Amino acid sequence: MDRSALTRTVRGLWDDDILPSLSALVAVPAISPIFDPAWASHGHLAAAVEHVRAWLADRDLPGTTVEVVQLPDRTPLLLVDVPGTAPTSDTVLLYGHLDKQPPVGGWGEGLGPWTPVVRDGRLYGRGAADDGYSGYAAIAAIEGVRRAGGTHSRCVVLLETGEESGSPDLPAYLDHLRPRLGDVSLVVCLDSGGNDYDRMWLTTSLRGLAQVTMTVRVLESGLHSGMASGIVPSSFRIARQLLDRLEDSATGEVLVREMHVDIPEHRVAEVRDAVASTPGVLVGSVPWAAGTQPMGEDEVELALNAGWRPTLSVTGASGLPEPDDAGNVLRPFTTLVLSFRLPPTADSKAAIEAVRRALTTDVPYGAAVELSRVEFADGWNAPELAPWLRETLDRVGKEVFDAPWRTVALGGSIPFMGLLHEAYPRAQFLVTGAVGPDSNCHVPDEWLHLAHAARITEAVAVVLDAHAHRGVER
Repeated sequence: MDRSALTRTVRGLWDDDILPSLSALVAVPAISPIFDPAWASHGHLAAAVEHVRAWLADRDLPGTTVEVVQLPDRTPLLLVDVPGTAPTSDTVLLYGHLDKQPPVGGWGEGLGPWTPVVRDGRLYGRGAADDGYSGYAAIAAIEGVRRAGGTHSRCVVLLETGEESGSPDLPAYLDHLRPRLGDVSLVVCLDSGGNDYDRMWLTTSLRGLAQVTMTVRVLESGLHSGMASGIVPSSFRIARQLLDRLEDSATGEVLVREMHVDIPEHRVAEVRDAVASTPGVLVGSVPWAAGTQPMGEDEVELALNAGWRPTLSVTGASGLPEPDDAGNVLRPFTTLVLSFRLPPTADSKAAIEAVRRALTTDVPYGAAVELSRVEFADGWNAPELAPWLRETLDRVGKEVFDAPWRTVALGGSIPFMGLLHEAYPRAQFLVTGAVGPDSNCHVPDEWLHLAHAARITEAVAVVLDAHAHRGVER
């Protein structure tokens, strides 16, 4: 494959074809279904799918089929089937999503969630980095391989519209499409990123999730605190006691045994390499309130906390009036949303059952505890890299980035990865992306590093060509 031709092709596609269409996609308020229950009638998800479909229909990829797939009462999915140019019978599956997080307020001057703005090599707007660019990058990588004289196996690009809602429709689509996907030997996911924009980052693990809403009720209705306090126990105090069963409030250590795992030694070594390559990034990219310190000084331990150890965040509350509305009332109940991030290999079902026992057994004062909105999902630990893929990544690091590739244990979750790993246990996984530590995904001023996205596209093209030649003398 002519590497110079590949570089020229990919950069030209980003400048001339991708950026204008991706900018228009940013303007579509395709909010994920969990944040927009009326998504079907609003039509924004369908509009995003149609926008990308129209762009794909104009690509010069002979034999390619572009299809909108929509099962009854489910969000739409865009499926692109590109025939291979290599004599292989397997499939490369390239994944991304077109749904977006809510807009939220507080965007910078001249910026907005649905207003695409290009500044200093960055494309601002909701969905630019997470994850609207991915479908464009996947197709550009395939086109780049062809124009540079390389070859690739059959490629299927799958763009869903429910990822930000936890991909609830994806299992049904995988079952529906399984006969059409064939023998998937490589999965490429572009919905990730890393610690800087100087190298390629591989996500090698994703944490799982256990979440529950806990309500502690002590009264049927509120009472005057001057008359009831000292007689009726505070629902908030009981909630604090129950939380003490789950977490050490002094250190943040989660006390639920079922949530802990042994961290593989090779993952610890990867974390050390990553921290050494980008010292200070983990702490420096956080918008600390004045005087706040991190949970430790050792960045390796902090990275392991964020990728391989369980954590608890209280992400919501009810039963607490706003300060201006708070009278002298002993409140009848306190509700807290408890969100645990689990190690990649932890059993999420066992974890949530342990939480249920801890919160409902021997409750102080016999208070009523109700658990609702229970949710749990396993994490994902990537399979070992095949020699051909590791060698290709080494080459990509030298030729595309001039910096060695590194790995990241991502604290979030991408449900699709676990589903695909279960469906195709022998497949290799390349989970990467153009997102950096300050790309502002999910928050105001989301932006995509355009040059880095082009480099990631070129890297994927090199991997596609290498995949088609694996096991063949080069």
